[in-house]
Amino acid sequence: MLEDKNQEKTSLAELGEFGLINHLTKHFKIHNSNTQRGIGDDCAVVSSEGKELLITTDLLIEGVHFDLSYMPLKHLGYKAVMVNLSDVYAMNAKAKQITVSIAVSNRFSLEALEHLYAGIQLACDSYKVDLIGGDTTSSTKGMLISITAVGVADKEDIVYRDGAKATDLLVVSGDLGGAYLGLQVLEREKQVYNVNPENQPDLDGYSYIIERQLKPEARRDIPELLKDLEVTPTSMIDISDGLSSEVMHICTQSKVGCKIYEEKLPLDPQVISTCEEFNIDSTMVALSGGEDYELLFTVSVNDFDKIKGNPNLSIIGHMTEENQGMNLVTRANQEIALKAQGWSSFNE
Repeated sequence: MLEDKNQEKTSLAELGEFGLINHLTKHFKIHNSNTQRGIGDDCAVVSSEGKELLITTDLLIEGVHFDLSYMPLKHLGYKAVMVNLSDVYAMNAKAKQITVSIAVSNRFSLEALEHLYAGIQLACDSYKVDLIGGDTTSSTKGMLISITAVGVADKEDIVYRDGAKATDLLVVSGDLGGAYLGLQVLEREKQVYNVNPENQPDLDGYSYIIERQLKPEARRDIPELLKDLEVTPTSMIDISDGLSSEVMHICTQSKVGCKIYEEKLPLDPQVISTCEEFNIDSTMVALSGGEDYELLFTVSVNDFDKIKGNPNLSIIGHMTEENQGMNLVTRANQEIALKAQGWSSFNE
């Protein structure tokens, strides 16, 4: 069907990433009975011989998702795998295989691609996943990387985004905001270098947050930890676009509200000191930074004693009835409505 040139055009930024996906796929029907979950969660779920297969994919584009002026190709390969494995672990599943497809322009040499695949191999070896296929083609716009990950789980173990209850506790692994601040430091040093190439980057004191940006680790340990604690999450998602965006996904799909307590947000000391240096509010960074690849999940309030004090986990709030909304409770005990201010490629 030809496009009507007189029809008013809608900006993709108006919809955002998830609004666009929902709009484009809302009329698609499920035709196969073994498709347990399609679009709308961290992974699709397909039944296969008594097990559930989980399938997820991500596309990374040079100049949108990564900047090769400070992202080493080996780190990029590693991170590209982590982005996908994180989605599998967010479903309480085990990652098993990946495929890797790349498009590159002629400015990349064979040696450059060897560095990229060395990072992919390190990720596969570290996380015990198999590279089972992919594709390569040429590009006129630099480098594009598309990775698909396949995981497996028993049907009863899979955790979706839509299972949270109004009284559940809201829990996050690790700490927040480091990846965003690492990016700010790298961008600052890039600007200094562009002004004077004789200046070498000064990255002393930023090692943790830079590693959070350049070489994140997917939290495969958290599903295992929860199983050992005999805790079954009621909902779960990974933190790729920022805490507030991910909390809102859980609330929207579970039809609940939430209260997040500002004083409970887990922040590394290096995050706090770098926020002070950049004059950035640490709460904003924790809520909206993105790329932390920690796991955010809800558990029954009855599991409080099992997880309290665990160094890997922070209880940052609780779910409420839907009509109470999604709110941040500040240190001054004021309630502020959450906003999804995480990263969106369509706003660039």
